[in-house]
Amino acid sequence: MPSIATTHGLISYREGGTGVPVVMLHATLHDRRDFDPIFDEITRNHRAIALDWPHHGESSNSGALPLASDLVVTLKDVVNALNLEPAIFIGNSVGGYAAAQLAIDDPERVAGLVLVNSGGFTKQTPATKAFIKLMSSPAIFTKRMLPLLAKAYMRAKTDSDKAIITRVKARAAGSGAAVAAKLWSSFADPSFDLRSTAAKITAPTLLMWGTKDLTTPLGDGKRAAAVIPNATLHEFPTGHLPFSSQPWEFLEIVMPFIDDPA
Repeated sequence: MPSIATTHGLISYREGGTGVPVVMLHATLHDRRDFDPIFDEITRNHRAIALDWPHHGESSNSGALPLASDLVVTLKDVVNALNLEPAIFIGNSVGGYAAAQLAIDDPERVAGLVLVNSGGFTKQTPATKAFIKLMSSPAIFTKRMLPLLAKAYMRAKTDSDKAIITRVKARAAGSGAAVAAKLWSSFADPSFDLRSTAAKITAPTLLMWGTKDLTTPLGDGKRAAAVIPNATLHEFPTGHLPFSSQPWEFLEIVMPFIDDPA
């Protein structure tokens, strides 16, 4: 598997196809295989690239555990190392946050955004802050929360969904618990809240939202649609990963967009 040297270690990635790059960015404690149900279809007309974040998948496990802001730096390193022309980014959860932040910071690098149950648009309340605090504890995350949370946010419909849940649980039972807890701790940082800065996004944007997700509910998608100029919101009767739960329905909307995001 090819890899790229970044500020936060070696990043593994899968690549295939030619054409305008489509970069796929996964959720906390997930990996690039989440996108397997749609990867081959995207390679038909595009250069598809699916990353493993630091301390995830086959990427380096050395160095400090990443915060959400570190994933943005990693993404910028990858874009520069691969010398990507303006690319389209499909970001799920914290991957959506990283893609949106890149679009804010370096708009010339982003030809289009597909934000899938993206982080960064949650209204901070005492309840959400308390939940983030709970999820920032490795012991609680591993032993009590994750087995229930993974099932709750995935709402498995396919074999792919079930395989993803199995992988997430296995990681959380080991060193992944600390990785996830560190990332969750950064979700309380004011910089993770994109609602006041998302108006700077100039790239065409699709918001793809599984309405049965408990971690980034539909309200987050509606808030994103309200603050990102000219964003279009599409709803799916799925959990956190509609591209895994309903890949063909997802592609039916996404493929025309990535063929011509303007």
